[in-house]
Amino acid sequence: MFSYSLSDNNIDILATDLETAYLDNAATTPPCPEAIAAMANALQANWGNPSSPHAYGHRASLLLEQARENVARALKCKDEEICFTSGGTQSNNMALIGGARAMKRRGNRIVTSAIEHSSVYETVKALEKEGFETVFVRPDSFGRVKIEDIEAAVNDRTVLVSLMTVNNETGARQPVEKIRSIVKFAKSPALIHTDAVQAFGKIPLSPDLLSADLISISAHKIHGPKGVGALYVKKGVRIEPISFGGSQESKLRPGTEPLPAITGFAAAVQALPNLIGEADRQNELRSYLLKALEDFEGLKINSPEDAYPGIINISYTGYLSDHIINHLSGLGVFVSGASACSKGKKSRVLTQMRLAEDRINSAVRISFSRFTEKEDIDRLVEGLKSVRQNVQKI
Repeated sequence: MFSYSLSDNNIDILATDLETAYLDNAATTPPCPEAIAAMANALQANWGNPSSPHAYGHRASLLLEQARENVARALKCKDEEICFTSGGTQSNNMALIGGARAMKRRGNRIVTSAIEHSSVYETVKALEKEGFETVFVRPDSFGRVKIEDIEAAVNDRTVLVSLMTVNNETGARQPVEKIRSIVKFAKSPALIHTDAVQAFGKIPLSPDLLSADLISISAHKIHGPKGVGALYVKKGVRIEPISFGGSQESKLRPGTEPLPAITGFAAAVQALPNLIGEADRQNELRSYLLKALEDFEGLKINSPEDAYPGIINISYTGYLSDHIINHLSGLGVFVSGASACSKGKKSRVLTQMRLAEDRINSAVRISFSRFTEKEDIDRLVEGLKSVRQNVQKI
């Protein structure tokens, strides 16, 4: 457990006996002991450059490829289909820009959803400026994209379809696995990409299950380090590089590989629990929380019933999100509003879901990890009761 103190406008994380509840795991997760140990080993004993021709380089290269094998095994793909990146944002940028540019002679339409993570949404907006026609499909009021709307958007000039597997704000699952048949029916050459950052290591996942050509994943959502992720590129699929300077990672992500981070990523992957058993456990936590919230006046659930159970979006109408979050933080309960990347801006996801203003302005995201326990839920519920008693209504 940890708490924080403020000193000279800096936040110092201090080990204390104070009980806290960290429920912002969709933003980031604390690194697990296995990841920390693997990173320390790489820093101390395997600090060579994997591209160097001598013994230090050879040892580092072996460790790099072992890490690649571990991540590939978890994703159920070939080792050579894994390209290590700096994280989900870079993976999404590489997939979208590299994929669209590689396919531009075959068409110019890109189909995505209006509720994608900003690293997809803003990248597609940037591709508009290169002359691509873009379609942003809106979700229903529960944050789910309707497959018939994807079907209506895809035509024979569509070169890329990107739809996230699990929404980062509501946990809504999207019908990625149904896109392939739509693409085939439309006689489209489109590559299929999914941002699986919130799904990898949490639900059963593979290129075959999703029928995807490009899959983005990240380490720090599964108790690995920040600054590392991967892009799955199906064998035979070509995307153009968007950065240059070396032959590393099949020339798609040039530059010396951050081996400590990559080994930490692989160790976190190896430490993952049985995903089906963990999903059952998190479903129990979700039910436990929702039951406890039933009597809260003005509290509404924004996540659909069939959402990934580890992300629950609620609105405590009558109170501003920032006020709720700040009050809970003072009690040692840590949640968030919209995506951590939004920096306090109004949620585009909830806006696209056509929710009322009071629900958008009072929305809070609660997210679990494999270390979340019922005691954390209890602290959250007590904290929300304290909001009702101590935070001024708007």
